[in-house]
Amino acid sequence: LGNAAYSRVRGGEANLGELSVRPAGAGVGSWRVATTESQWLKLPSPLPHAGISRDNWHKRRKTGGKRKPYHKKRKYELGRPAANTKIGPRRIHTVRVRGGNKKYRALRLDVGNFSWGSECCTRKTRIIDVVYNASNNELVRTKTLVKNCIVLIDSTPYRQWYESHYALPLGRKKGAKLTPEEEEILNKKRSKKIQKKYDERKKNAKISSLLEEQFQQGKLLGETAVVLERALLPGRDSVAEQMVMC
Repeated sequence: LGNAAYSRVRGGEANLGELSVRPAGAGVGSWRVATTESQWLKLPSPLPHAGISRDNWHKRRKTGGKRKPYHKKRKYELGRPAANTKIGPRRIHTVRVRGGNKKYRALRLDVGNFSWGSECCTRKTRIIDVVYNASNNELVRTKTLVKNCIVLIDSTPYRQWYESHYALPLGRKKGAKLTPEEEEILNKKRSKKIQKKYDERKKNAKISSLLEEQFQQGKLLGETAVVLERALLPGRDSVAEQMVMC
């Protein structure tokens, strides 16, 4: 209600039952409220349709003047809310985009494609937790996967690759018993030619002590380089493309 009508109701001069609403006539969406037949108050037009928009005609000019909207919002100007991907059982939604194409928005992810850069080893592994985000602590608390957040991942695929590639144990306690499969990989009898190849590899097998500690705990720190559901790339499977911090 307008200020005058509101003050009259509060002052007891008019009851809410006496108020009447009539269309103003010319303007679409323009209405008037009256406490009596003689007093009409014009109300502003309702707000335009809400929604995230990527247009620029709702902004002011460089001079500071307002622009008059000369058309309604267009489909091609829409903006979509962020996926806010959480850690959990895989849940992917498809989004119909311009040209009839599809983009894949991941609402829940529990695996990622992580690259161990110094060893040129890329494996899919389980995402355990979000531990740090430089821009927002709230995203850490809610375990939201976004670009450049630091996550904990399962180290098993990388340990298996390292042990098969170098024939050296990694992240194991001294004196720990090996399973028959692990014994087969680490202590297998090889020909002289093959053994020479492994001996050459072992010259470059040294890794950081900090990384070795992480392998002992069974968890590695990884940084998200890009989360594909954030970019919503058409035709791509939604996984977290990331890298191991080494």
